[in-house]
Amino acid sequence: MGRKVRVPELPQRIVSLVPSQTELLYHLGLADRVVGLTKFCIHPEHWRAEKTIVGGTKKYHIDRIHALKPDLIIGNKEENEQQGIETLAKDYPVWMSDISNLGEAVEMIEAIGELVGKREEAQDLVNEIQIGFSAFDPAMSDTSVIYLIWKDPYMAVGKHTFIDNMIGTIGFKNLIKEVRYPTLDIEELQRLNPDALLLSSEPYPFKEQHVEELKAGLPSTRIELVDGELFSWYGSRLKESPAYFKELMKKF
Repeated sequence: MGRKVRVPELPQRIVSLVPSQTELLYHLGLADRVVGLTKFCIHPEHWRAEKTIVGGTKKYHIDRIHALKPDLIIGNKEENEQQGIETLAKDYPVWMSDISNLGEAVEMIEAIGELVGKREEAQDLVNEIQIGFSAFDPAMSDTSVIYLIWKDPYMAVGKHTFIDNMIGTIGFKNLIKEVRYPTLDIEELQRLNPDALLLSSEPYPFKEQHVEELKAGLPSTRIELVDGELFSWYGSRLKESPAYFKELMKKF
């Protein structure tokens, strides 16, 4: 973002505006130093009753954040809204991540570890994640996939996204070549004819009924409900992703 952020040596009042990074702060042992989070920060669940909910990831209550007197706010370029971040940055240190691949997620974990004085804990987590993903060879599969995140209209995962990087890292081939999250209809899905259609649990909560609906138009495609957190959360949840991906790939 072309700016410098001055952060106290050991911030004591942290507000997190990103669910996956909130969970990372919990993993690093910062229960006594995180004071605010968003309504979408569902892990760990008990923090929702113990911390101040400052709003969503796009729209947050500036007055609630002011009342918390944070000495560090942690956000993300994709998940947060620029105007709100710029407003907060006038009064507080706002550290932003920008993540589109596994390497950048690892760098974020290491950087936050440095910021909050948990370097060793962060490095232990990074080592665990890297060991888990080292078992995958991107050339191990030629299964073509499309990953849907929304319905009415259907929205798919395209290039320059973290989920696309996860898809390629574990060996699947993403048929969507457009960037970001393009929309498409059933006719386009039929034309692309993927080996597998992956229906995410978030942000749209795809269910078994949607599998059955899509099967009617894509009889030769394997359609699977998948855990969106394990594909898209780029914090400490990444340590759980490799085992999940191994089980998923056994189906193809």
